[in-house]
Amino acid sequence: MRQVNLVLIGRDYIASDGSFTLSTGILNRDPIRLGSSAAMVNGAIDSFVKAAAMEMRNKVRINSVSPTVITEALDSYGPYFRGYAHVDADKAALAYSKSVEGMQTGQTYIVN
Repeated sequence: MRQVNLVLIGRDYIASDGSFTLSTGILNRDPIRLGSSAAMVNGAIDSFVKAAAMEMRNKVRINSVSPTVITEALDSYGPYFRGYAHVDADKAALAYSKSVEGMQTGQTYIVN
């Protein structure tokens, strides 16, 4: 809820033409063992982004970036994501750039 609360508070302060970019992950599309809570949160945030985009004023945009497991985090998270393709952080960063600098809204940028 922290990301959602940030948007709910920030929408009153963000500049016209500004954007919000939230972070989710692969788990709502391809869950892992013991990951049901994270899967629920990922799905909720992606759905929130889609719905909130219709309610934004002053050309404010909102999107989410949803990568699979990040290569640089495999030491910590690799055991939970056996069999998953991983993605380098610099590739995920491109999706964040597209969200912030692009013109689309209500999108989930899947990075795998």
